[in-house]
Amino acid sequence: MSDRTKGDWPLYEVFVRGKRGLNHVHVGSLHAADDQMALTHARDLYTRRNEGVSIWVVRSEHIAASTRDEKDPFFEPSADKVYRHPTFYDIPDDVPHI
Repeated sequence: MSDRTKGDWPLYEVFVRGKRGLNHVHVGSLHAADDQMALTHARDLYTRRNEGVSIWVVRSEHIAASTRDEKDPFFEPSADKVYRHPTFYDIPDDVPHI
């Protein structure tokens, strides 16, 4: 374990995939001395009712994110790529998850 004091522990973001889920969902944050402690604490805090099948923990400092101020200019380039939108073909009724 790290020789850091509890007040110096890094912040981790926690993502859990539920039994019926197809993806991981952000469920909260916690402080931990290292990755293993973060996983253990995340399991104890966010999957108490056996609802999770997978947990990801990521140090907050390692997440790169766009800001609200960038919203319009950041996503604007996708608006001119209409070929990315499923408007040019019909999806058959028997095709799931689209």
